Amino acid sequence: MKKISKIILGICCSSSLLLSSCIEETFPTNSATDEQLTSSSKATEALLWAMPAFVNDYKTWNAGDYDWGYGSIMHVRDVMTEEMVINESNYDHYSAWEHNQYIGPNYLTTQWIWNYFWKFVQTSNKLIAGVDPNTTDETLLGYLGAAYGYRAFIYLDMARMFEFLENDKISSVNSNGNDVLHLTVPIVTESITEEEARNNPRVSREKMLEFIEGDLDKAEEYIKYFSRPKKTLPDLACIYGLKARLYMWVEDYAKAKEYARKAIDTGNYVPTNKADWTNTTSGFNDISATSWMWGASVQKEDDVVKSGIINWTSWMSGEAAYGYAGVGPVPMADVRFYNKISDKDFRKLSWKAPKGSALESQNEYCNPSSAVDMAEYASLKFRPGSGNVSDYNVGSATSFPLMRIEEMYFIEAEAAAHLNASDGVSLINSFMKGYRYPSYECKVTNQDDVVEEIVFQKRVELWGEGQSFFDIKRLNLPVTRAYEGSMHHAIGRFNTTTRPAWMNICIVQTEENNNKALLGYENPDPSDCYKAE
Repeated sequence: MKKISKIILGICCSSSLLLSSCIEETFPTNSATDEQLTSSSKATEALLWAMPAFVNDYKTWNAGDYDWGYGSIMHVRDVMTEEMVINESNYDHYSAWEHNQYIGPNYLTTQWIWNYFWKFVQTSNKLIAGVDPNTTDETLLGYLGAAYGYRAFIYLDMARMFEFLENDKISSVNSNGNDVLHLTVPIVTESITEEEARNNPRVSREKMLEFIEGDLDKAEEYIKYFSRPKKTLPDLACIYGLKARLYMWVEDYAKAKEYARKAIDTGNYVPTNKADWTNTTSGFNDISATSWMWGASVQKEDDVVKSGIINWTSWMSGEAAYGYAGVGPVPMADVRFYNKISDKDFRKLSWKAPKGSALESQNEYCNPSSAVDMAEYASLKFRPGSGNVSDYNVGSATSFPLMRIEEMYFIEAEAAAHLNASDGVSLINSFMKGYRYPSYECKVTNQDDVVEEIVFQKRVELWGEGQSFFDIKRLNLPVTRAYEGSMHHAIGRFNTTTRPAWMNICIVQTEENNNKALLGYENPDPSDCYKAE
């Protein structure tokens, strides 16, 4: 695994400058100035579209073949759980995260995550800086609402990934003797100076909550002026959805429940049905799906598609003959996880059923003849575009979800359960019976058990969508990979007793070199702290 130098790397700008003054290409010229970027409504519109474009940014850091945007960040989070197994392969570029190796502050894997997030923040900051909130131009105010929504989206991810939480292996007191418990990341706004960026500390959970909440309040205020042209941009329901995620993170269950319900009641989003879920041409690749609140899309002209193999479809769809997943490292369901799902639940058809099982004949494939060689339990959830398994120009020009309405139902149910177990039971029964299978019945009554059941059903629902990581970390759930019949790689068969230490993502060394406030306040390196069983 490639290490990065501890000296300042010779990139377009240093890590701290990246957070404040270095302009990423968000305008169709390499020499655009801030004034050019905000001098006309067309230029401001370009800044608007730069945000969904950056979701699919290609080679942000010119790292490995995992360097293809936010979808890859989602995949990183998923392979750090127990329910996603990656078929063993020499082509697996995500092995560091699967095996808890080489994910410390001096590795390219860590540098890429850090740089990607901060360049994304910068993209939203450019628009926020360019729009005067006192303007009477409602179009620009709508753009501003979308930008605040995107910035909150990214900061909430960073806060939850980089926040250090207690675990069963590594103390929050690092090698410098400083306690980093509940520290998140620095806050970088549109008005930060270089001097401030070079002495910008990690903030507490409480301070980050206040900041993100402020962004979402502004987004809620301005988004009413926004006539959303595509689902690659947020609407009011998405802002409510982000608030629901935010309040779950800080365990404000009353507010989480309130905003999840607001998201459900806003707009015309309807949970996915069996026909749409299992569709071999449009299954989980169509942003127009009724349940998708927010999504990412790419066209055949985009770099990630033209790469042929460095994109969402390549890594997530084992049916695509031209992709990475199709030749080896296909995502699969963990056996214990899979077996716990009822055969009556159509979501279980998201994976290739084992030979001789009751569901084997019910699986549907884009190309049944080529599916014979697919591994058992391999994912069938994310279909290539138009079901095309042979032409990457078609199959990789697709979409993946960033937020679905189903998540809001699960947040509402879990939040309710934390407040009153029976209310949680009522809500999960209502959703599952109405939208998944009529005979479902939550059979537990103890509060902890009810929460566990709701979260399990949520993990089934959102498998592969990058959300399970947050629930495991938030609820201090153990990860179990070592058991008889496990298909996890032998080197990654870890059983933890709490949330895994590896879910406290490290801050890269180059940022510490450029931001003196971070020196001595890094998350301890979790690499190799567990031994395979």
